[in-house]
Amino acid sequence: MVPEINIWAVLLATASSMVVGSIWYTRAVFGRYWMKAVGHTEESMKGSGTGAVIITIIVSFITATVLAGAAAIAQNFYGGNFLFNTLLTALILWAGFTAARMVTHDAFDRRPAGLTVLNLAHELVTILLMALIIGLFGISAL
Repeated sequence: MVPEINIWAVLLATASSMVVGSIWYTRAVFGRYWMKAVGHTEESMKGSGTGAVIITIIVSFITATVLAGAAAIAQNFYGGNFLFNTLLTALILWAGFTAARMVTHDAFDRRPAGLTVLNLAHELVTILLMALIIGLFGISAL
């Protein structure tokens, strides 16, 4: 059985990921710190970022689709409020997969703790916004 998902919610959640990233990593918000922490300079940031944007769109679509499916499964299992179940599912998936794996990789990469926290917070905000959109749209696209 394939979980029922709302494709419009998934598409909007995918777009929301791009909006969050565009704001989060702008120089006026956290971009300067991020550039310094990863070792980028103004010079190294020049050029086309098209490849990274395409990858981000694809990965964000996959994330939104998996989240919508997991939320539908949680809804069928627990019942109750779909928005709440979707937000809780997103938090659990973020903690168990995104945060746990990112902390492990960053520890071995010896990345600054501040960079790890910055990226973890970005991912949390992104997935919770996706969950909010998916939860408000509901399961069915009809």
